[in-house]
Amino acid sequence: MKRPSTREEPPSKRAKTSRGEDDYMPGNIIEIELRNFMTYDCLVCKPGSRLNLVIGPNGSGKSSIVCAIALGLGGEPQLLGRATSIGAYVKRGEESGHIKISLRGSTKDEKITIIRRIDAHNKSEWLFNGKVASKKEVIEIMQQFNIQVNNLTQFLPQDRVCEFAKLSPVQLLEETEKAVGDPQLPIQHRALVDKSRELKTIEMAVKRNGETLNQLKALNAELEKDVERVRQREVLLKKAESMKKKLPWLKYDAIKADYLKAKEAEKDVKQKLEEAAKTLNNLREPIEKQKLEKPQMDAKCKRLSNLIKENAKRRMELLEKESSLGVQIRGKYKEMGDLKKEEESRQQRIIKAKEDLAIAEAELRNLPVHEPPKDVLDKLRSQISDLKVSANQKRIQKQDKEKVLNQKNIALRHCVDRLKDMENKNNKLLQALRNSGAEKIFEAYHWLREHRQELNKEVYGPVLLEVNVSNRDHADYLEGHVPYYIWKSFITQDPRDRDFLVRNLKSFDVPILNYVGDKYRHKEPFFISNEMRELGIYSRLDQVFEAPDAVKEVLISQFGLEHSYIGSKETDQKASEVAKLRVLDFWTPENHYRWSVSRYGGHVSGSVDPVDRSRLLLCGSDVGEIERLRCRKEELEETVCALEEDLKLLMTEQRSIDEEEAKLHKQREEIVSNVTLEMRKRREMENRVDQRKRKLESLLREDDQDAVMAKLIDEAANLNTRRLQCAIDIKNLLVEAVAYKWNFAEKHMTSIEFDAKIRELEHGLKQPAKFAQQVACQLEYCKKETEDHRQQLLAAKRHAESIAIITPELEKAFLEMPTTIEELEAAIHDTLSQANSTLSLNQNVVEEYEHRQGKHCR
Repeated sequence: MKRPSTREEPPSKRAKTSRGEDDYMPGNIIEIELRNFMTYDCLVCKPGSRLNLVIGPNGSGKSSIVCAIALGLGGEPQLLGRATSIGAYVKRGEESGHIKISLRGSTKDEKITIIRRIDAHNKSEWLFNGKVASKKEVIEIMQQFNIQVNNLTQFLPQDRVCEFAKLSPVQLLEETEKAVGDPQLPIQHRALVDKSRELKTIEMAVKRNGETLNQLKALNAELEKDVERVRQREVLLKKAESMKKKLPWLKYDAIKADYLKAKEAEKDVKQKLEEAAKTLNNLREPIEKQKLEKPQMDAKCKRLSNLIKENAKRRMELLEKESSLGVQIRGKYKEMGDLKKEEESRQQRIIKAKEDLAIAEAELRNLPVHEPPKDVLDKLRSQISDLKVSANQKRIQKQDKEKVLNQKNIALRHCVDRLKDMENKNNKLLQALRNSGAEKIFEAYHWLREHRQELNKEVYGPVLLEVNVSNRDHADYLEGHVPYYIWKSFITQDPRDRDFLVRNLKSFDVPILNYVGDKYRHKEPFFISNEMRELGIYSRLDQVFEAPDAVKEVLISQFGLEHSYIGSKETDQKASEVAKLRVLDFWTPENHYRWSVSRYGGHVSGSVDPVDRSRLLLCGSDVGEIERLRCRKEELEETVCALEEDLKLLMTEQRSIDEEEAKLHKQREEIVSNVTLEMRKRREMENRVDQRKRKLESLLREDDQDAVMAKLIDEAANLNTRRLQCAIDIKNLLVEAVAYKWNFAEKHMTSIEFDAKIRELEHGLKQPAKFAQQVACQLEYCKKETEDHRQQLLAAKRHAESIAIITPELEKAFLEMPTTIEELEAAIHDTLSQANSTLSLNQNVVEEYEHRQGKHCR
């Protein structure tokens, strides 16, 4: 809660209180009333002004009164050490109960009444002097009278006696100070304890540092004795380092000697390789000469081979040509034999053709003439035309009906989609309620929809689905102003409906409210004065949302929406001036301002709370629109059903017309088919006569068989002459092929002799070539060895130079040292052993000593 302040106020002290004329002090309990609480059905108790004792046997309800005082004055169930939920304190078998506690005010006539209503579903509601209040407001009132039900020194339930006994003396003192002392006393007490703890910590640190200083001084005295021996060791180490500088130069000289030996060996092997190469070249010259002559011999053999292949190809072509001519000759002889047989067959076919022609002409003359029934065909054609006209009319009517049906179906789909969208919004709102704690709100909503016909009057709910807010800021204000439980409530308009829902929705944990309507209730008219508009106030909370009348009346009457105004950012800046206009509750985009007038002193106090974003009223759904869409959907479904019935009737009538038309078409087709069949028979007979006439004429026009026979004899003689010429050409080619093969055999034998001679010379060349290859490999190995020694020499020189550059002074020192690597390494080892035996300490001792000396000087 924010309170405007112009200066820093000093810490407030609790005002001293005294007893009044009635012997009561402000904040004393003057009356306790219990309904359906634990063991009590109804109890009214009026305590005295001083010490009150509750005496009775076990189980008579003494602890019930104590529990009622703690819970009624803002305590939590866990405080009592019994049940952890408020619903456990409702009397068994009852749905709800309440605790009413009356406190004495600042004066004798002032009475403060606090009522806490509880039910078996762990729901709790607070009333302050008959008006709905929050638990925070009740706790603030308790703090004004220093009532601390959670302080064991002020209020000790019997179930927490063990916990009280476990408190340490310090904890008892702190709790007592909170209960009876100045509000600043516990704070000052804790500050004093902290300062004392810091002082003890500093004293212990000073003591530890003094002890550490004495120990370091004693250790420093012991280290001075060892420093001298460390310095002697350093002199020996320097001598060993000087010897180590000569060691790499000695290694360099040894590697240089190895390098010179490898270089000399490489020179000897190179000379051997030159001699072997000269011998090998002398042996290869005759082989190369033979190899140059060998390709010429191979070329001659290849040329002869190509000539042999060409000769064989020409012989094959001539053989194929001779074979083809033989086939043609046999074909001519066969044609001559067939021609003789054909002449005999032609005479017989001419006789047969004349007989067939006479039979066909006789059949054509005997065939009767058939006339088509024109009258019957015209009548059928007229009937078919009438049926087509009727069918077209039905088809047009069907298309019109289908068009209307399509339009209605589209409208129905749009209506269903719109209804789904609206119901999806409802689902989003129901899901928001479920996420906020109403776990069975979906089941309650669907149960109401299924049993709506059993209700006497319209039932609304959940309230969140009935309220539509178009502005996001207004949704924030409305949700912040109305308690959460109302959004999941169901509102009835008949007591019987209320009782019916209470019985059936009990397991769903949703509140049921009954709206009876109060025609005598004064409604505050909506009016914004000019002074309000100047301060940025432009509306009232009961004007920014839409809902059914019953829902809107419940929200306005229960939560005072008609007294809560809405302003802008300008109103936020001029909040102090708004209270002067008697506007005690208003909202701005950032804050919620509430002003209250004290019933005791008449002073005005204000509270400012930040505006929380809406979590439930994210998107509204118009319930009236949903109902209109459902009615519209039912009308469209009835219309669509009627149109579908009409369409089915039209389709049945059209089908019967089409069947009648099909029957007439079938009769007409049968008549036409008969006429066509008779006409086809006559045409076939006429065609058959014509065909037989043409066949006879064809047989009579065929050529003379003697001329054809003479032509075939001449062609056969010509083919025999050509076949003889092919045989002569084949014989000449065979003679030529024999000559080519004899020459090829001679050349091929000469080539084989060249190959044998070359192989013999190459075999004699293998031993010198092998020797030359071995010498070449040896030369490569020597080169690699020389290069390795050279790289080692360079590396040894770089290593030696990196350790020490030879100067005249260093060269003079080297002369006094051993001249071999083994003697020098032994000398270095002896010097290091002497240095290590001189002092067993390391360099860290010296560094530690010097470090302590420096600290001591500082």
